[in-house]
Amino acid sequence: MAVYTDVTADDLTEFLSRYEIGTLLSYKGIAEGVENSNFLVHTTAGNFILTLYEKRVAAADLPFFLALMEHLAARGITCPQPVKNKQGGMLGTLTGRPAAIVTFLDGLWIRRPNTGHCAAVGEALAGLHLAGKDFPGRRANALGMESWRGLYEHAKARGDSVRPGLCAEIAKELDALEKSWPRDLPQGVIHADLFPDNVFFLGDKLSGLIDFYFACFDTLAFDVAVCLNAWCFEPDHSYNVTKGRALLKAYGKARALSAAEIAALPVLARGAATRFLLTRLVDWLAVPDGALVKPKDPLEYFRKLRFHQSVKSAGDYGIEV
Repeated sequence: MAVYTDVTADDLTEFLSRYEIGTLLSYKGIAEGVENSNFLVHTTAGNFILTLYEKRVAAADLPFFLALMEHLAARGITCPQPVKNKQGGMLGTLTGRPAAIVTFLDGLWIRRPNTGHCAAVGEALAGLHLAGKDFPGRRANALGMESWRGLYEHAKARGDSVRPGLCAEIAKELDALEKSWPRDLPQGVIHADLFPDNVFFLGDKLSGLIDFYFACFDTLAFDVAVCLNAWCFEPDHSYNVTKGRALLKAYGKARALSAAEIAALPVLARGAATRFLLTRLVDWLAVPDGALVKPKDPLEYFRKLRFHQSVKSAGDYGIEV
């Protein structure tokens, strides 16, 4: 989450008049994240999240995201629900941007996940994959493997300013991934961005999943690889196999990974690290002046990629092979 576009109180008051959610009491921008402009809105009816969609989010994709959240909630996944306006629509326009209001979820995201948090995430991810099996919508992964070469081309002119030699190393990795990428694994709806700041906890209990604006139809095990990257490394970028084992075991209890999926985990994990290295690199080089946003360090994922390149088999992630 972030704030790229300012919203005045008068404009927000007019926007809220299209809904049956009370009158505006207060609102504030949410600075975390790098994709959309988000605000916590407090009305006489309670708290809500207002999102203005910009950057990578295509307006044509918004019905997919909002319908998916409704679908998952109906199947027991705790996630924000789109609030419909007086005409029954879920989308509007505010300050020239597509905008939506969703319900507010209680909870906090965990800065230093432990093994219990990782297990809860593994279980929740498997539940999401199972709940999405009958979702009729389809959206290709706009940041899937086919997009990574283009991201690299966009960033390579200045990429070495972040780390000398970085672009040559990325180019070499892309060559390897394009040759070895698995294309015949089980597919379905994936979250594609289930980082700690998109998972809320109340105490040690997982209370909800948020930010479905990268969700798409893609390889299910790639979503697992994203979570291994996001949840199972320590601040010094070393991989914690105990956390990985907890996440993978909890996932497998709900949805068992096939032998082919397990064998592909090292390549998928390399790909996930490369994806976030590239998008963070592009964002690091292109955050607009004055934006209320702190870009995330792309080199975090370069260091994680180094670990994945050293992996001999999926067993190194903690899974029982």
